[in-house]
Amino acid sequence: MFTGIIETLGRIASSEERGGDRRLLIEAGELLAKARPGGRDEHGIHAAPRHWGVLPGDSIAVNGVCLTVAKLHGQQFAADVSRETLSATTAGAWKAGQDVNLEAALTAGKPLGGHLVSGHVDGVGRLVSKSEDARSWRMRFEAPVDLGRYIARKGSICIDGVSLTVNEAEGAGFTVNIVPHTLQHTTLGRLQPGDAVNLEVDLIARYLEKLVSERT
Repeated sequence: MFTGIIETLGRIASSEERGGDRRLLIEAGELLAKARPGGRDEHGIHAAPRHWGVLPGDSIAVNGVCLTVAKLHGQQFAADVSRETLSATTAGAWKAGQDVNLEAALTAGKPLGGHLVSGHVDGVGRLVSKSEDARSWRMRFEAPVDLGRYIARKGSICIDGVSLTVNEAEGAGFTVNIVPHTLQHTTLGRLQPGDAVNLEVDLIARYLEKLVSERT
């Protein structure tokens, strides 16, 4: 589980085909360098603080896609991407040298500054237009048609891992405002009309629809 508040920008170091799926190596130095409070070593002995609680088997959201850390290589981590994820997200188009938004998994006591995000992408949308709005940028996106019913005015949506508030929603189209901090610290400010993005709709909306449909 994540919050949609990006912790740092990372970079795709390499993307390697492996038996039909893909192994990514991602630079994430700032994220991996954070202190890890307490914990125990492999022998069950209390250990001194070490690197951030990112260990093999942990989850990191990469542009909103929840990936499992397979190995750590200094300030990089490796992750395997399945065929399903390659086909259902923008991960299949990631290239070496590309910047990506990174967020480590939510821990107890961590501020929930965005909204509950699972890292399970619902579909790929596209930026339709962007325009300046004072010091922010107003961006209009088009989601897949079947996701339109989950997107509501003043509701939450996750775009490439970033938690955002929907300003307006009509059909499968919606607009958001990207404030200066988000423009500077995520990849959203670099998007151009036509670019593809990972979308995750509000978790509560999906469960509510299922409950209501079963009752009726």
